[in-house]
Parts: sequence; C-alpha cells; structure tokens
Amino acid sequence: MRTLLVVGIGAGNPEHMTVQAINGLNRADVLFIPDKGEAKSELAGLRREICDRFVTNPKSRRVEFEVPVRAEPAASYRATVDDWHEAIAGIYEALIRDELVEDGCGAFLIWGDPCLYDSALRILERVQARGNVEFALEVIPGITSVQALAAGHRLALNRIGDAFLVTTGRRLAQEGMPDDAGTAIVMLDGKCAFRTLADKDLSIFWGAYLGTPDEVLVCGRLGDVEDEIVRLRDEARRRKGWIMDTYLLRRPGEPQE
Repeated sequence: MRTLLVVGIGAGNPEHMTVQAINGLNRADVLFIPDKGEAKSELAGLRREICDRFVTNPKSRRVEFEVPVRAEPAASYRATVDDWHEAIAGIYEALIRDELVEDGCGAFLIWGDPCLYDSALRILERVQARGNVEFALEVIPGITSVQALAAGHRLALNRIGDAFLVTTGRRLAQEGMPDDAGTAIVMLDGKCAFRTLADKDLSIFWGAYLGTPDEVLVCGRLGDVEDEIVRLRDEARRRKGWIMDTYLLRRPGEPQE
C-alpha cells in the first residue's frame, strides 16, 4: 500500500525542521511541492530550499503542482471552502495515483503544523473516502506560527491559571475578545480584525513572516500600535506580494483566582 507523510516544516525558518521531519522527507520517494502562483512563488522556493538542504535520499524526486485559488466567499463561507477543498482533493488523488507506485511513499510539506489551521488532512480524508486510491497516512508535527510568535516576543502563551484561545480573524470580528480567556491568539486574519475591538487597552503582540529574514514584530497597547501594524502590514504585502501574519491579544492585569 502507498504511504503518505504529511510533514510539518515550521513557520518559515528551515531551522524549524525537526529530526523527525527530516527523516520523513528522506523516506519519501516523491516530495509534493504546491505552486500557488507568481505572487506566492517565494513559498514554493522555501520548500525547495528545505529539500535542497535536508534531503539526501538519491532516489527521491520532486513533483510540483498548481493549487487552485479559493473563490471569494459568497453567501456561505463554508460552502466556498468546501468547493475549494473538493477541487484540491481531485488534484491530490491524481498525484497519489499517477506519481506513486503501489508500495511507494510520498510527502506533502506543510507550513507550520498539519494539525493547526491547515486543510491538508481534511482534504486527504476526502480522497480516502472516495475509495479510488488506497494509502496509509502518517502525520509529522511541526513548529507553528503560534510558537514562533511567542518565541519572537519572548512571551509565554499562557498566564498562570489562565486559559488562552486560538481563533480566527473572522470570529474575532464577529464575537470580539473572548470572555472566558485572558489571551487570544488570532490566525487567518486578512482584514486586521483587531481594529474592530472596542477595548484599546488590550496588549497586542503581532508578527509577520515569522522565523524568516523578513520577520516583522510589533507589540504594545492596541490603541497605540494598531495604526503602525496596519501600515507595516500593507507595506510588506505590497513589497512581497503576500503576507503571513498572526498576533496575540491579552487583557491587562493578572487573572483573578
């Protein structure tokens, strides 16, 4: 039976690669590298750099494939994502069927960790459910942007006796700062949802291109630094053509007993 490895490669720094991830890439006969178009060609380039640096298996080869662009959300965000995942599932199925021999091993290189706000595992579940191609699945964890953000700011994610919540920009804009956690980590925020918050005394710890030479970090009282973050974000996106960022919000003071 074919084996598929879903390998977390970290937040952008090749040195985020774990020994397990390096060994996994060297087990693979085929390394699948997504191409998200000219604007995000640097992301494919970083994957190639990781392969160049760590893969020593002379029998391995790379297969690059185009990833369709997700449509702008229409009436239903979930339906839009579902259609997008279905299209990618067809691509994955063809790659597995056509590029791997019956007992071959392939690897998908996933930013951060495959289990946190990444869709590869859900898409591969779709492929398995179709029943057209059989494979065993293994997951190798990686360093997430959440960990890289906290390390960059030299910050503990949780306060003593307090919960923290990982959420999305969409939910932050809809629901505000959560009532049941003193800290919220916000991912997948393309519209600077922190600007919608009424409480400007929150602390924000923001970072973009975490772990890379282009890393940008800003922290401070939300009301004091939100305009700077928006400006830096816009400038970086225009300069590079893409941006990956995340941030942590924290209420002032210590949690009550």
